[in-house]
Amino acid sequence: MSIAIRMTQIGGPDVLKPVSITEARPGAGEVWLEQDAIGVNYLDVDQRSGAVPIPLPSGLGLEAAGRVAAIGPDVGNVAVGDRVAYILGPIGGYASGRLYPAERLLRLPDNVSAEDAATVLFKGITAHYLLHTTYAVSTGTVVLLYGAAGALGQVMVPWAKSLGAFIIGVVSKQASVARARAFGCDAVLVWGECDLPAEVAKLTDGHKAHVVYDPIGKLTFPTSLECLRPRGLMVSFGASSGAPDPVAVGTLNAKGSLFLTRPGLAAHSTELGEYRQRADAVFGAVTAAIIKPAAWKIFALSDAAAAHTALQKGQSAGAVLLKP
Repeated sequence: MSIAIRMTQIGGPDVLKPVSITEARPGAGEVWLEQDAIGVNYLDVDQRSGAVPIPLPSGLGLEAAGRVAAIGPDVGNVAVGDRVAYILGPIGGYASGRLYPAERLLRLPDNVSAEDAATVLFKGITAHYLLHTTYAVSTGTVVLLYGAAGALGQVMVPWAKSLGAFIIGVVSKQASVARARAFGCDAVLVWGECDLPAEVAKLTDGHKAHVVYDPIGKLTFPTSLECLRPRGLMVSFGASSGAPDPVAVGTLNAKGSLFLTRPGLAAHSTELGEYRQRADAVFGAVTAAIIKPAAWKIFALSDAAAAHTALQKGQSAGAVLLKP
């Protein structure tokens, strides 16, 4: 018997309930996956809490890795027994087994385990589009990155460093400083313990950052704008503190002809060719040891609520996985 996590209402972690499910016969273009590792991402928390609306009742989860157990008609890209992973697609990754569209499955290289894939794929594709498409980071780029010691930061920092960036990491507490430095930050600043724009100016001989990557949102947005040099790019791609307040267009001019963007993962990984290209880049970075997959903690699938609690309260020090 398989289990899946379901929710019938928005709310705290306690709305996540394990239920029994039975294996279903795949339809055209589908496979039945037996899942070995499931990634937990902050988007899941936002969907559960209602910050990002989803239809209810619903499953949860947009990332997992496992094995193809059965295939439906018109499936030619994978076979029974293949080791595969995915991100996005139909919601419902918090399950020991599930139906999934075959065309969005990614075959795992021999050197990438299911746990490795569920640790880095969602975050790695996010890092890839942010560092290569949203802003083409290269030698000499000054990057300011919030959450530098967190799960996404642990992917973005070494990848940006490999591209030649000078990285100023921002963390929420002193206890995270050493970890951010260990992953490659050139400097680490603690939010709330300094004048962030002034410190960024000191570190860059007054020039400030070319690009700010801000997943925090409302709390940090005004300060982030002050950390940019003229014609710098403000990348607001998350909202863990709430959605940023609207910004007047004239403000961008007054602060030095700044650029502002609000990118999202779906727009950068829905088209299949682009999705596969970015996934190949992530797996290539793992093979090259630029990214070193390491889960902070693995929870039992039935303990999904505890995993969400750890993530939402800032207790995690890296990627969080669920294991059926």
